[in-house]
Amino acid sequence: MKFLRPALLGLSCLIAVPAPAATDLPSLGDASSSVVSPEQEFQLGRTWLSMLRGQVTTLTDPQLKQFVESSVYRLAETSQIQDHRLVFILIKDPQINAFAAPGGVVGVNGGLFLYAQTEAEYAGVLAHELAHLSQRHFARGVENQKRMQLPLMAAMLAGIVAAAAGGGDAGIAAIASTQAAAIQSQLRFSRQNEQEADRVGLINLAKAGYDPRGMPNMFSRLARQYRYDQRPPEFLLTHPVTEDRVADTRNRADQYPAGGREDSLQYQLMRARVQLLFEETPGIAVKRFRAMLDENPKLEAARYGLAVGLTRLGQLNEARETLKPLLDASPNDVTYNLAQIELDITNNRLPDAQKRVARMMEMYPDNFAVNMLQADLLVKLDKPKDASALLDKVIKARPLDPDVWYRAAEVRGQAGQLIEVHQARAEYFALTGDYDQAIQQLGFAKQRASNNFQLAARIDARQQEIITQKRTAEEIM
Repeated sequence: MKFLRPALLGLSCLIAVPAPAATDLPSLGDASSSVVSPEQEFQLGRTWLSMLRGQVTTLTDPQLKQFVESSVYRLAETSQIQDHRLVFILIKDPQINAFAAPGGVVGVNGGLFLYAQTEAEYAGVLAHELAHLSQRHFARGVENQKRMQLPLMAAMLAGIVAAAAGGGDAGIAAIASTQAAAIQSQLRFSRQNEQEADRVGLINLAKAGYDPRGMPNMFSRLARQYRYDQRPPEFLLTHPVTEDRVADTRNRADQYPAGGREDSLQYQLMRARVQLLFEETPGIAVKRFRAMLDENPKLEAARYGLAVGLTRLGQLNEARETLKPLLDASPNDVTYNLAQIELDITNNRLPDAQKRVARMMEMYPDNFAVNMLQADLLVKLDKPKDASALLDKVIKARPLDPDVWYRAAEVRGQAGQLIEVHQARAEYFALTGDYDQAIQQLGFAKQRASNNFQLAARIDARQQEIITQKRTAEEIM
């Protein structure tokens, strides 16, 4: 599914209004909160996210999700964000885009990894988006546009979701039906808000330990690459990169001393995973990684990408030989060990995989990717109940992750845990905006639990909560 300009929801973009002077940081007092409170922003953003999840294709790779989450939390710790209740969505789209929306919603297109050549460039984009969030550009824009109230903003979001779902003209009509229709053609981040997000983002980038020059480097390359394109990526449509903007961010970045993190091997390994995802076939990716490795035999990310690509091609002996030098040099590296476990599972060498994953579980007991691969291996070993118990632990740590609930439903089915299957399906549907299906699944669970009064009562209580969520979503949207 083609993702519809996430920056339409990117905080300030709903309203094109003047922001405070660029010379001072804004005052985040009660004025904007009197129009849109932080809690209203939170509820609106989370409701929108559930609807969005049901309309777009997402990336489910646990390693990618874990990397994005840890890197954003690193930036959030040094940012001006007050509410750290963040939730993430990774969009399966090769175009560059990222956004931070009300409710602590952070979205990243897979294409960001393709375009950002270093971790500092990647972090620069996310620091900019988090600055929109921390400065509450969404609420401040609403406060300045006195006529714009919460129901009207909700109507805008409903139209955006309809268009993202393929509603086309219907979605546009829904947007046009609001009082914001008069400024729809100008829905872009205001120049002042963009400057402010650049400035605040640069400060945060440096505080988080990154080289702030990553931000102007990214902007400059994008400007050169798409200077003459009639249809640039959505990120450039909603974040216009002018020569003045590049010069301003570079001048500000150059005021910081050298020494911040510019890149990391882990980021390049994740880039390799994304490159494999978006190549037409694993074979094409293998040729490219092989060429990179021929040119520079010490390029670990290319060797890793080649090994993973060969595994997916079924060329398992060569994959093993390719991966071996990486494991010999870094025997405890979790990324390399996960690649070896996947290779052993593909090669049906389950005892070897079991031994290695047990060591990884001992070393990294809370690692999301390790736990998910262990669950997959347990299913392969015909131990679905053990896998289900492990996923229960993961769910406690990640209750808002629809991918975990989806996998839990599958594994519980294999384990014969039918009531729990319906419960997991209900949570998945609730998180992806299909409240009717969620309510229905809990109805099925309640029927199966009719002989267990306490369990049936808990299921009924959860069903009532989701009915309330549905009603709230309908009222908002």
